[in-house]
Amino acid sequence: MRILAFSASNSSTSINRRLVEYAASLADGAEVETLDIHDYEMPLYRADREEADGIPQLAHDFLARVGAADAIIISFAEHNGIYTAAFKNLFDWCSRVGREVWQGKRMLLLATSPGGRGGQGVLEFAAGAMPRFGGEVVGHMSVPSFGENFDSEAGRLTNAELDAELRALVGRLTA
Repeated sequence: MRILAFSASNSSTSINRRLVEYAASLADGAEVETLDIHDYEMPLYRADREEADGIPQLAHDFLARVGAADAIIISFAEHNGIYTAAFKNLFDWCSRVGREVWQGKRMLLLATSPGGRGGQGVLEFAAGAMPRFGGEVVGHMSVPSFGENFDSEAGRLTNAELDAELRALVGRLTA
């Protein structure tokens, strides 16, 4: 199984990146490609820009990575209850190539934050939106209070209940 994993965050020190990397490491026997959405930065989407210049090659490149995967793990940072502008822009450009951005792939959606809600707002939004764009969401999970539940040095969840839940979800994704 080939898994594409990434954080939908625009922070170079993203806690969501640490979470998605840990989740991907739990996929025993899978080939994992972890990407950074910074490698796919494009001008802010605007219909006039698309008409004048077309769709940037980076959107096609990202979609090729999605197409090469069997499953996808995304961990979403939450900005004002929704996706980061960086992810939304990437998604907007990709959706101009075709509505089936996620190409029928099985998806595990995660979110975390330093606070007690753990990015639940963006996670609920994403879980509802991804199927409309060709994603098969097999599970989603929020990790609240990241600093209290994740050991950054060891790169793993320290909360046994959350760890068991994540392991079960990764198992569902790879089954």
